Amino acid sequence: MNRILTLWLSLTLSFGFLASELQAQVTDSIKGTPTDTLKKFEDPVKGVPLKKPFLQSKVFRATLVPAVLITYGLTTIKDNGLYSSYALQKDLQRKYPNFHTNIDDYLIYAPFVELGLAYALQVKGNHDFLNTGLLILKAEAVNAFLVFGFKSITNQERPDGSNAYSLPSGHTAHAFLAASIIHNELRHRSQWYGIGAYTIATSVGALRMLNNKHWQSDVFTGAGIGILSSHLAYLSHRNRWGNKPSVSLHPTYIFGAPGMGLALDLNRLKSRKEVHQEKVPLKLTSILN
Repeated sequence: MNRILTLWLSLTLSFGFLASELQAQVTDSIKGTPTDTLKKFEDPVKGVPLKKPFLQSKVFRATLVPAVLITYGLTTIKDNGLYSSYALQKDLQRKYPNFHTNIDDYLIYAPFVELGLAYALQVKGNHDFLNTGLLILKAEAVNAFLVFGFKSITNQERPDGSNAYSLPSGHTAHAFLAASIIHNELRHRSQWYGIGAYTIATSVGALRMLNNKHWQSDVFTGAGIGILSSHLAYLSHRNRWGNKPSVSLHPTYIFGAPGMGLALDLNRLKSRKEVHQEKVPLKLTSILN
């Protein structure tokens, strides 16, 4: 049984190093072309959208890894699966009966600290500070809805018997949400940002089990929910805030008459439908008295 436990821990920890590669390879294996690391889940601004098969769609790419993690977690609930949550927890408590730490309460914020340091050191991410903040807020909102929704529905008792809000692990979900955002924002700079963030997130999940606060099923399900929340935030972030709008209104005052001016940037509107075409700046302004 010790060999099985050692193998399981090795596989779990190695997931932190491989998670960023798994997401990158999903697109490469399906499309056979290099991954667009800067706009992984966004619709292109230029070009006519083409209908793609489901296996090549953004929705499939965004949900594949989370679906695998959540499915595995749910199949190990209680005494189910080849190596059930009950069996794993029993082995952990036998081998580490007096283990206790609260570092996992702080590690869930470590990936965001990593992102903040990267921005402070002028390491440019996929989005600017404003849009990254909006993505984090949306991801956190989705994550909170899914985590607390699942907890209220499943009523799974924790290993230590403290309450019945075990499934899924909120700590793990938050840690993997943060790691996924780091991965998507900075992977074009270096894969090590994502590897470090996913390693921290995996450590949080392992510590939650060692602290006897969560089952294996809680941790894997939480990891899937965290990554899914991040991906859903990116899928819904179609327009970047802070960009110059195509249409704008502004007050005017001409010859003593107040009014409103309408500025229409035809090139920005046209660029959404045309590809590789030179454009000349063109604006129309109308005065409404």
